[in-house]
Amino acid sequence: MVMQESTSPARPVTLCVLLWANPGMENGLTAYEDKVLGYAAEYGGRVIQRARNNGTDDHALENQPLEIQTLVFPSPQAVRDFMSDDRRQALAEERDRVIAMTETIEVELAS
Repeated sequence: MVMQESTSPARPVTLCVLLWANPGMENGLTAYEDKVLGYAAEYGGRVIQRARNNGTDDHALENQPLEIQTLVFPSPQAVRDFMSDDRRQALAEERDRVIAMTETIEVELAS
């Protein structure tokens, strides 16, 4: 994940995170995210929303993300610190087992 630096290191960062599960690992993805998102608050991060694909057909689960998250952090440095958290890094094997793909987009919330 690459974020542009601004002149103000304290600029808030809002992320939209799209997560695809490996086949049969939908519950594992959710459990993994429950764990790592619990660390976000220690870096000033907040989970604004988590939405889950309703999975009403195989096409939806194969071609669309299982989970969509909106997260806000107080600064780009807070995001980097969260991403490099030792506990999060220690779960890399679990992450690779349950998550097929992640796409992270820096966004601005619109009303």
